[in-house]
Amino acid sequence: MIIYHGDNLGFRLKLIYLVLDGMSDRLSDPITTLESAEKPGLDYIASKSKCGLMYTVGKGIAPESDEAVISLLGYDPHEVYTGRGPLEALGAGIPIKEGNEVAFRANFATIDPSSLRIIDRRVGRSLKTDEARKLAETLDKMELGEYDGYVRVVATIGHRAVVVIGSRTHKLSPMVDNNDPAYKRVGLVSVANQTFNPFIKGIEPLNNSGEAKTTAELANVFVKKSIIILDNHPVNKERVKQGLPPANALLLRDAGGSFPQATPLGVIYGGRFTVLAEMPVEIGIGRAFGAETIVMDPPTGKPEIDYKIRLEKTFEALEKSDIVYVHLKGPDEPGHDGDVALKRTRIEEIDKYYVQPMLARLRDDTAILVTADHSTPPSVKSHTDDPVPVAFYAPGIKADGVKAFSEKEFARGSLGLIEHGWMLLPMIIRFLKE
Repeated sequence: MIIYHGDNLGFRLKLIYLVLDGMSDRLSDPITTLESAEKPGLDYIASKSKCGLMYTVGKGIAPESDEAVISLLGYDPHEVYTGRGPLEALGAGIPIKEGNEVAFRANFATIDPSSLRIIDRRVGRSLKTDEARKLAETLDKMELGEYDGYVRVVATIGHRAVVVIGSRTHKLSPMVDNNDPAYKRVGLVSVANQTFNPFIKGIEPLNNSGEAKTTAELANVFVKKSIIILDNHPVNKERVKQGLPPANALLLRDAGGSFPQATPLGVIYGGRFTVLAEMPVEIGIGRAFGAETIVMDPPTGKPEIDYKIRLEKTFEALEKSDIVYVHLKGPDEPGHDGDVALKRTRIEEIDKYYVQPMLARLRDDTAILVTADHSTPPSVKSHTDDPVPVAFYAPGIKADGVKAFSEKEFARGSLGLIEHGWMLLPMIIRFLKE
């Protein structure tokens, strides 16, 4: 993908595009996390902004982060999306041989190996990245014994990994289902199931092609072999001794066989575009769509340090770029875990250590756009299709006068209800160039 290094074509203002992963809850929740959080920085932005709500992909779609972020960047994901697996692979620096390899996003999980019952889809979020890498290295380059098949396994952050199923002599297809029962495949997109049977599924082809059938067979061979190896791995033996759940299975989903092909962001908007991200999927999206992509180290667990580093990188990028997209992961995980108090803390940390210092340093030539990629209500413990809040501040803009940064307050904002996330950024860019 070509990165745009050309001139600024008409930008009057620069833009910090801040996306807080899974920040919002359900409008029907009695009190949302945003309403209960102490967040003077976000509330200040709200009071000075034009506000509204937005379906990041569309009404009725509970999006995964990848399709939502693609939409927030101004692309219709239905037109350019090739699956999450390739984006995770690109973010992890793994090439794909189109036609002969298929990439999956993967989670290390804890299961009962005799029944395949899933005990925890994310190993209790306790798996360390160095442990995951040792497990992945044992599985990497496994020969599958059928169809000249092989596998690449690369651990990324925590329980997350990328699995690439390949064949030296047979064509493969991404049109296969997930073995993760928490997500159903609809074409190349996965949608969260609100309820599911907690057992590893056999991967099934989604069409009758020989390529899809071969891919499904190879993936199932890998899953079976990997469970045996992982359950007996020294890392897991040690974890069990310490009273920790073993990472003895891999949940595969969101297969894809190619990287997206689309007009680069800088060409579309006529300006220099930077993506600042820490997770492989957002890193992969930045690279796939032609942004200058700054890879941040994973969080240390010390928010005062982590957000200071991210803020410095934001302002460094603003010196060279017209638009800086900043993706902060904090609120999403506690939303998945149903932990209201921790989700509130994560929002407050972002406000205290990123948003407030950002406002203190903001120059008169810079606008701010704040939103979320999706809602992750603790009341549901998964992504939902609820609309997310949107606030746009720019010097001299006529504010809506809302009192706080929250879903219910923004429902009365002048931006109204935006039907698709890909409509947002083109609208904002027009303002920045007026």
